[in-house]
Amino acid sequence: MVKQKTIKTEISLTGVGLHTGKEVKITFKPAPINNGFTFVRVDLEGQPIIEADANYVVNTQRGTNLEKLGVKIQTPEHVLAALVGCDLDNVIIELDASELPIMDGSSIFFVEAIEKAGVQEQEAKRIIYVVKEIISFTDEESGSEILIMPSDEYQITTMVDFGTKVLGTQNANLKNIADFKSEIADSRTFSFLHELESLLDEGLIKGGDLNNAIVYVDKEISEKTMNSLKVAFGKDEISVKPNGILDNLTLHYPNEAARHKLLDVIGDLSLIGTRIQGKVIANKPGHFVNTQFAKKMAKIIKIEQRNHVPIYDLNLEPLMDIHKIMSVLPHRPPFLFIDRILEMSESQIVGMKNVTMNEGFFIGHFPGAPVMPGVIIVEAMAQTGGILVLSTVPDPENYLTYFMKIDNVKFKHKVLPGDTLTFKCDLITPIRRGICHMQANAYANGKLVAEAELMAQIAKK
Repeated sequence: MVKQKTIKTEISLTGVGLHTGKEVKITFKPAPINNGFTFVRVDLEGQPIIEADANYVVNTQRGTNLEKLGVKIQTPEHVLAALVGCDLDNVIIELDASELPIMDGSSIFFVEAIEKAGVQEQEAKRIIYVVKEIISFTDEESGSEILIMPSDEYQITTMVDFGTKVLGTQNANLKNIADFKSEIADSRTFSFLHELESLLDEGLIKGGDLNNAIVYVDKEISEKTMNSLKVAFGKDEISVKPNGILDNLTLHYPNEAARHKLLDVIGDLSLIGTRIQGKVIANKPGHFVNTQFAKKMAKIIKIEQRNHVPIYDLNLEPLMDIHKIMSVLPHRPPFLFIDRILEMSESQIVGMKNVTMNEGFFIGHFPGAPVMPGVIIVEAMAQTGGILVLSTVPDPENYLTYFMKIDNVKFKHKVLPGDTLTFKCDLITPIRRGICHMQANAYANGKLVAEAELMAQIAKK
């Protein structure tokens, strides 16, 4: 089991936004399990939170831009790539401006800060979506395509061809995410001269200089453009190197452009919100095609997770039979609604109930067409979760479990006499002070029949 990870301590960096030119302070903070990557705008009233979610992408011009309820996060892709590259799952990113700092145009400063803060495992299993078939997305207008295929590792290949002689065709590969720092993290963003001219005309790249963006000169530089570049970059002189890039900067790799595109793919695909296991192949990737693919993947994963029914061998000896259950839970028939506990860990528990016509509630609940009451299903899920929280004390027989809150209850299908119910409860947050907050699902006949968020607390009798 691969566990989730966060950072050990908070750490801050300061820099300027590439397009806004505004100074910004970014602070990485440890986050609880299942938090994912979340941005917090500490400069705004109420300190609003924006999750790193593909559904919040509103614009991909010169970077990925998120917006939630009017609150914006600009160009987060290099930071997100660093978080994934450092094998993290849960981090809070505080900002005092909308645009993240460009630093040197790569992810290396963020990687080094994360390594300084340290990484620690958390008591929850990492959820990984394993790709079973080829999934693709094509942008017909640009010809960009991105696909993912089954693989034993998360791997990425990028192929770059902008139809220019100065850059040519480049490829980059990352076979193991553990090699992100050594092979990808210091690859800097780049632009073509013709793009730079339009960006300057639009008043963008106010935070740009010749040390945080590679500029490929794909056309002859006019005197007017040269003077504009001098002003924009605060330089007395600017010239073009023999390899076709502006001076004051030396390439880290001959294929640095393709490596940076690979970095962007990692950052943009983190917006899926779930770790993926598969090989990504991106042909002429860009933020639009990357984030559209991320949206498609997130939707596929959500549908599969919703319809996924875990399979358990009911013929195996249970972890707890009815006698052991009654030694832990204070409930007794006719109000004990679980027969077995099949599995249990620090953050998850699985229980089971055989639904028979002899249940007392069937006498009065639609006796002509008996259906198990939804409230009884919720109670059964809560009793399953109750065993999980009671397992944290040495004398469970001296405790009672009380509901504190029930949220997002949904009933999907009827449960009838003769069905076998399985209940799976996963902690949303760690158990603290006897309080258990969990996601509970009930399954029968190969379907999800009910789900709910439950919060309960144990107290001494």
